[in-house]
Amino acid sequence: MKLTVLGFWGGYPAANGATSAYMVEKDDFTLLIDAGSGSLAKLQNYKNVMDLDAVVLSHYHHDHVADIGVLQYAWLVQSYLREAKEILPIYGHMEDQQGFASLTHECTEGIAYDPNKELKVGPFSITFFKTDHPVPCYGMRITDGENVIVYTADTTYKEAWSDFANGADLLITDCNFYADQDGSNAGHMNSKDGATIANEAGVGELMLSHLPHYGDVTELVREAKQYYNGTIQLADEGLVWKK
Repeated sequence: MKLTVLGFWGGYPAANGATSAYMVEKDDFTLLIDAGSGSLAKLQNYKNVMDLDAVVLSHYHHDHVADIGVLQYAWLVQSYLREAKEILPIYGHMEDQQGFASLTHECTEGIAYDPNKELKVGPFSITFFKTDHPVPCYGMRITDGENVIVYTADTTYKEAWSDFANGADLLITDCNFYADQDGSNAGHMNSKDGATIANEAGVGELMLSHLPHYGDVTELVREAKQYYNGTIQLADEGLVWKK
């Protein structure tokens, strides 16, 4: 099970960067988790765009879905070049009807996931957890049957995260604020919040993502280490986690 960070900025991409997007691979199956702004350009540094097998979205804020439209165009263009039409499944929730409707295009099909049920996509099984965010948003627990990645997507802190993330090999947390800041009004967490979840859940490693555009982001790791003594990494383009 391999995860590659494609985008990690919160809100909008920094120069030459991308917002939330993660590529998860196993047995020649490639799953894209969220498709933030700039992520399609980053993805092509590692994969042919047509090698994607499925996409799963946490919610429909632009910094998580902005590149769905250009991904759809890419598949359409490639269908003409290859003279063969393929359909890419894009999974999303239906609590935003307009957002969900936008997932279906000439070469993509929007498929609704039930947040209360397990979703099986290729070699992966995904369970969902509703986050505290201004719009309906779902965190994910992704497993290949041996290893577990938990992705909080966008959320404020709540104690129930510890149960959802329990024993995960990797926890990727929303870290849009520094420890002395309260991100709850914006629907986000700070470095202390993510590290607290990691500690209480007993996860193997913590990755801080959805990063702020100001300050010294390496300080986020130093802050998190006060609450979690395991391995902590700052999300970065091309960062690979493998188990």
